[in-house]
Amino acid sequence: MFERYTRNARRVIFFARYEASQYGSAYIETEYMLLGLLREDPFLIRKCLKPSPQGTEIRVEIEKHITRHERISTSVEMPLTEESKKMLELAAEESQRRGQRHIGTEHLLLGMLRMESSLAGKILRARGVNMEALEEQSAKGVGSGRLRVSARSGMGPEPALTLNSFLAGLKSYDWDRLAPFFARHVQFIDFSGKRWIGREEIKRDFEALLAPYVKKDVTFLLESSVAEPAELMVASILWENVTAGGQSTRSMHRMTIVLAADEEDWAIVLLQVTPVLAR
Repeated sequence: MFERYTRNARRVIFFARYEASQYGSAYIETEYMLLGLLREDPFLIRKCLKPSPQGTEIRVEIEKHITRHERISTSVEMPLTEESKKMLELAAEESQRRGQRHIGTEHLLLGMLRMESSLAGKILRARGVNMEALEEQSAKGVGSGRLRVSARSGMGPEPALTLNSFLAGLKSYDWDRLAPFFARHVQFIDFSGKRWIGREEIKRDFEALLAPYVKKDVTFLLESSVAEPAELMVASILWENVTAGGQSTRSMHRMTIVLAADEEDWAIVLLQVTPVLAR
Protein backbone atom coordinates (compact mmCIF):
# COMPACT_ATOMS: atom_id res chain seq x y z
CA MET A 1 0.00 0.00 0.00
CA PHE A 2 2.82 2.41 0.85
CA GLU A 3 5.26 1.58 -1.95
CA ARG A 4 4.95 5.04 -3.51
CA TYR A 5 5.32 6.87 -0.21
CA THR A 6 8.53 8.73 0.55
CA ARG A 7 10.25 7.77 3.78
CA ASN A 8 9.04 11.05 5.30
CA ALA A 9 5.44 10.23 4.39
CA ARG A 10 5.76 6.74 5.86
CA ARG A 11 7.14 8.21 9.06
CA VAL A 12 4.11 10.53 9.27
CA ILE A 13 1.91 7.44 9.50
CA PHE A 14 4.26 5.85 12.02
CA PHE A 15 4.21 8.99 14.17
CA ALA A 16 0.41 9.15 13.83
CA ARG A 17 0.23 5.65 15.28
CA TYR A 18 2.49 6.73 18.12
CA GLU A 19 0.35 9.82 18.82
CA ALA A 20 -2.84 7.73 18.84
CA SER A 21 -1.28 5.37 21.38
CA GLN A 22 -0.25 8.25 23.63
CA TYR A 23 -3.82 9.57 23.71
CA GLY A 24 -5.24 6.09 24.29
CA SER A 25 -7.03 5.84 20.97
CA ALA A 26 -7.70 2.41 19.47
CA TYR A 27 -7.71 3.90 15.96
CA ILE A 28 -5.56 6.28 13.92
CA GLU A 29 -7.85 9.26 13.34
CA THR A 30 -7.08 12.16 10.98
CA GLU A 31 -6.11 14.37 13.92
CA TYR A 32 -3.32 11.94 14.78
CA MET A 33 -2.23 12.01 11.15
CA LEU A 34 -1.96 15.78 11.50
CA LEU A 35 0.11 15.42 14.67
CA GLY A 36 2.30 12.91 12.85
CA LEU A 37 2.81 15.41 10.05
CA LEU A 38 3.72 18.07 12.59
CA ARG A 39 6.38 15.77 14.05
CA GLU A 40 7.86 14.77 10.71
CA ASP A 41 7.59 17.95 8.63
CA PRO A 42 7.00 21.06 10.78
CA PHE A 43 8.62 23.17 8.03
CA LEU A 44 5.77 22.29 5.66
CA ILE A 45 3.13 23.25 8.23
CA ARG A 46 4.79 26.56 9.06
CA LYS A 47 5.20 27.45 5.40
CA CYS A 48 1.72 26.52 4.21
CA LEU A 49 -0.50 27.75 7.05
CA LYS A 50 -1.13 31.41 7.71
CA PRO A 51 -0.17 32.78 10.07
CA SER A 52 2.64 30.29 10.68
CA PRO A 53 1.58 28.24 13.73
CA GLN A 54 3.61 26.60 16.45
CA GLY A 55 3.12 22.87 16.78
CA THR A 56 1.85 23.30 20.32
CA GLU A 57 -0.98 25.53 19.09
CA ILE A 58 -2.39 22.85 16.82
CA ARG A 59 -1.95 20.19 19.49
CA VAL A 60 -3.89 22.32 21.99
CA GLU A 61 -6.64 22.81 19.41
CA ILE A 62 -6.85 19.06 18.81
CA GLU A 63 -6.98 18.33 22.54
CA LYS A 64 -10.07 20.53 22.82
CA HIS A 65 -11.97 18.06 20.64
CA ILE A 66 -10.76 14.69 21.87
CA THR A 67 -10.81 12.78 25.14
CA ARG A 68 -7.51 11.48 26.47
CA HIS A 69 -7.60 7.89 27.71
CA GLU A 70 -5.00 5.62 29.27
CA ARG A 71 -2.01 5.11 27.02
CA ILE A 72 -1.96 2.07 24.76
CA SER A 73 1.18 0.09 24.00
CA THR A 74 2.64 0.81 20.57
CA SER A 75 2.82 -2.96 20.04
CA VAL A 76 -0.99 -3.15 19.88
CA GLU A 77 -2.47 -3.29 16.38
CA MET A 78 -4.01 0.08 15.54
CA PRO A 79 -5.97 0.39 12.29
CA LEU A 80 -6.69 3.52 10.29
CA THR A 81 -10.22 4.89 10.47
CA GLU A 82 -12.24 5.14 7.27
CA GLU A 83 -11.63 8.92 7.27
CA SER A 84 -7.88 8.38 7.50
CA LYS A 85 -7.98 5.79 4.70
CA LYS A 86 -9.93 8.24 2.56
CA MET A 87 -7.41 10.95 3.34
CA LEU A 88 -4.61 8.72 2.04
CA GLU A 89 -6.62 7.99 -1.10
CA LEU A 90 -7.03 11.72 -1.69
CA ALA A 91 -3.30 12.24 -1.13
CA ALA A 92 -2.61 9.64 -3.82
CA GLU A 93 -5.04 11.42 -6.15
CA GLU A 94 -3.21 14.72 -5.58
CA SER A 95 0.08 13.07 -6.50
CA GLN A 96 -1.43 11.49 -9.61
CA ARG A 97 -3.11 14.75 -10.65
CA ARG A 98 0.31 16.43 -10.65
CA GLY A 99 1.90 13.62 -12.65
CA GLN A 100 4.15 12.63 -9.75
CA ARG A 101 5.20 9.10 -8.93
CA HIS A 102 5.88 9.61 -5.22
CA ILE A 103 3.48 10.47 -2.41
CA GLY A 104 5.11 12.92 -0.03
CA THR A 105 4.20 14.92 3.03
CA GLU A 106 2.85 17.72 0.85
CA HIS A 107 0.34 15.29 -0.69
CA LEU A 108 -0.71 14.10 2.77
CA LEU A 109 -1.40 17.72 3.73
CA LEU A 110 -3.47 18.19 0.57
CA GLY A 111 -5.40 15.03 1.41
CA MET A 112 -6.17 16.36 4.87
CA LEU A 113 -7.41 19.62 3.42
CA ARG A 114 -9.78 17.80 1.08
CA MET A 115 -11.26 15.88 4.03
CA GLU A 116 -13.21 18.96 5.09
CA SER A 117 -15.50 17.08 7.49
CA SER A 118 -12.60 15.54 9.43
CA LEU A 119 -11.13 17.14 12.54
CA ALA A 120 -7.76 17.60 10.83
CA GLY A 121 -9.39 19.24 7.82
CA LYS A 122 -11.47 21.58 9.96
CA ILE A 123 -8.47 22.70 12.02
CA LEU A 124 -6.32 23.30 8.94
CA ARG A 125 -8.98 25.25 7.08
CA ALA A 126 -9.87 27.31 10.15
CA ARG A 127 -6.26 28.46 10.33
CA GLY A 128 -6.10 29.42 6.67
CA VAL A 129 -3.98 27.65 4.10
CA ASN A 130 -1.46 29.33 1.85
CA MET A 131 -2.36 27.31 -1.25
CA GLU A 132 0.25 29.08 -3.37
CA ALA A 133 3.01 27.97 -1.00
CA LEU A 134 1.57 24.46 -0.86
CA GLU A 135 1.37 24.17 -4.64
CA GLU A 136 4.94 25.45 -4.89
CA GLN A 137 6.10 22.86 -2.36
CA SER A 138 4.31 20.10 -4.25
CA ALA A 139 5.80 21.21 -7.59
CA LYS A 140 9.33 20.87 -6.18
CA GLY A 141 8.84 17.16 -5.89
CA VAL A 142 8.31 16.53 -9.61
CA GLY A 143 10.65 13.83 -10.93
CA SER A 144 12.48 12.83 -7.78
CA GLY A 145 10.58 13.67 -4.64
CA ARG A 146 13.90 14.86 -3.22
CA LEU A 147 15.62 18.20 -2.87
CA ARG A 148 19.29 18.06 -3.84
CA VAL A 149 21.62 20.20 -1.75
CA SER A 150 25.10 21.57 -2.14
CA ALA A 151 27.45 23.82 -0.23
CA ARG A 152 27.08 26.52 -2.83
CA SER A 153 23.30 26.61 -2.82
CA GLY A 154 22.90 26.16 0.92
CA MET A 155 21.36 23.18 2.69
CA GLY A 156 17.70 22.53 1.91
CA PRO A 157 15.22 21.61 4.61
CA GLU A 158 14.96 17.85 3.93
CA PRO A 159 18.21 16.57 5.54
CA ALA A 160 17.81 19.04 8.42
CA LEU A 161 14.25 17.84 9.02
CA THR A 162 15.40 14.22 9.00
CA LEU A 163 18.12 15.04 11.52
CA ASN A 164 15.72 17.00 13.77
CA SER A 165 13.15 14.20 13.63
CA PHE A 166 15.81 11.65 14.57
CA LEU A 167 17.03 13.70 17.54
CA ALA A 168 13.45 14.21 18.72
CA GLY A 169 12.73 10.52 18.22
CA LEU A 170 15.67 9.53 20.42
CA LYS A 171 13.68 10.57 23.49
CA SER A 172 11.03 7.98 22.64
CA TYR A 173 13.62 5.22 23.19
CA ASP A 174 11.71 3.08 20.68
CA TRP A 175 13.62 1.14 18.02
CA ASP A 176 10.62 0.84 15.71
CA ARG A 177 10.39 4.61 15.66
CA LEU A 178 14.12 5.13 15.11
CA ALA A 179 14.82 2.35 12.59
CA PRO A 180 13.51 4.23 9.49
CA PHE A 181 16.11 6.96 10.03
CA PHE A 182 19.00 4.54 9.45
CA ALA A 183 20.21 3.31 6.09
CA ARG A 184 20.19 -0.48 5.69
CA HIS A 185 24.01 -0.74 5.90
CA VAL A 186 24.54 2.08 8.41
CA GLN A 187 27.68 2.05 10.56
CA PHE A 188 27.46 2.94 14.25
CA ILE A 189 30.67 3.54 16.23
CA ASP A 190 30.09 3.95 19.97
CA PHE A 191 32.06 6.03 22.49
CA SER A 192 34.54 3.16 23.09
CA GLY A 193 35.30 2.77 19.39
CA LYS A 194 33.31 -0.46 18.91
CA ARG A 195 31.63 -0.70 15.50
CA TRP A 196 28.19 -2.03 14.54
CA ILE A 197 27.26 -2.47 10.88
CA GLY A 198 23.68 -2.62 9.61
CA ARG A 199 20.27 -2.09 11.16
CA GLU A 200 20.05 -5.62 12.54
CA GLU A 201 23.25 -5.28 14.56
CA ILE A 202 22.17 -1.92 15.93
CA LYS A 203 18.70 -3.28 16.72
CA ARG A 204 20.18 -6.02 18.92
CA ASP A 205 22.07 -3.51 21.08
CA PHE A 206 20.18 -0.29 20.49
CA GLU A 207 19.24 0.12 24.16
CA ALA A 208 22.90 0.09 25.24
CA LEU A 209 23.96 2.25 22.30
CA LEU A 210 21.34 4.97 22.75
CA ALA A 211 20.43 4.76 26.45
CA PRO A 212 23.03 7.38 27.49
CA TYR A 213 21.30 10.01 25.33
CA VAL A 214 17.69 9.60 26.49
CA LYS A 215 18.20 10.32 30.18
CA LYS A 216 16.23 13.25 31.52
CA ASP A 217 19.16 15.54 32.39
CA VAL A 218 21.09 14.91 29.17
CA THR A 219 21.01 17.82 26.71
CA PHE A 220 22.39 18.33 23.23
CA LEU A 221 23.52 21.22 21.03
CA LEU A 222 23.86 21.15 17.25
CA GLU A 223 27.40 22.46 16.72
CA SER A 224 27.51 22.47 12.94
CA SER A 225 26.13 20.96 9.76
CA VAL A 226 27.76 20.94 6.36
CA ALA A 227 26.29 19.82 3.02
CA GLU A 228 29.24 18.83 0.84
CA PRO A 229 29.20 17.27 -1.68
CA ALA A 230 25.67 17.29 -3.01
CA GLU A 231 23.43 14.64 -1.49
CA LEU A 232 25.62 14.35 1.62
CA MET A 233 25.25 16.13 4.96
CA VAL A 234 27.55 15.95 8.00
CA ALA A 235 26.28 17.18 11.37
CA SER A 236 28.05 17.49 14.69
CA ILE A 237 25.99 17.29 17.90
CA LEU A 238 27.45 17.93 21.34
CA TRP A 239 25.83 15.98 24.19
CA GLU A 240 26.25 17.06 27.84
CA ASN A 241 25.79 15.18 31.15
CA VAL A 242 26.29 11.76 29.53
CA THR A 243 27.07 8.66 31.61
CA ALA A 244 27.96 5.56 29.62
CA GLY A 245 29.58 2.16 29.99
CA GLY A 246 28.90 1.93 33.71
CA GLN A 247 30.90 5.07 34.43
CA SER A 248 29.68 7.25 37.30
CA THR A 249 31.24 10.47 35.99
CA ARG A 250 29.36 12.67 33.55
CA SER A 251 30.94 13.30 30.20
CA MET A 252 30.53 15.34 27.07
CA HIS A 253 30.15 13.36 23.85
CA ARG A 254 30.37 14.56 20.28
CA MET A 255 28.06 12.68 17.93
CA THR A 256 28.97 12.94 14.26
CA ILE A 257 26.10 11.99 11.96
CA VAL A 258 26.45 11.57 8.20
CA LEU A 259 23.21 11.59 6.18
CA ALA A 260 23.05 10.65 2.53
CA ALA A 261 20.33 10.98 -0.06
CA ASP A 262 18.71 7.54 -0.18
CA GLU A 263 16.20 6.87 -2.96
CA GLU A 264 13.55 9.56 -2.30
CA ASP A 265 14.73 10.64 1.13
CA TRP A 266 17.65 11.04 3.53
CA ALA A 267 19.07 8.38 5.82
CA ILE A 268 21.85 8.09 8.39
CA VAL A 269 24.77 6.15 6.88
CA LEU A 270 27.25 6.77 9.71
CA LEU A 271 26.88 7.68 13.37
CA GLN A 272 30.06 8.00 15.44
CA VAL A 273 30.33 9.01 19.09
CA THR A 274 33.55 10.46 20.51
CA PRO A 275 34.10 11.34 24.22
CA VAL A 276 35.12 14.98 24.52
CA LEU A 277 35.38 15.86 28.19
CA ALA A 278 34.87 14.08 31.51
CA ARG A 279 34.05 15.98 34.67
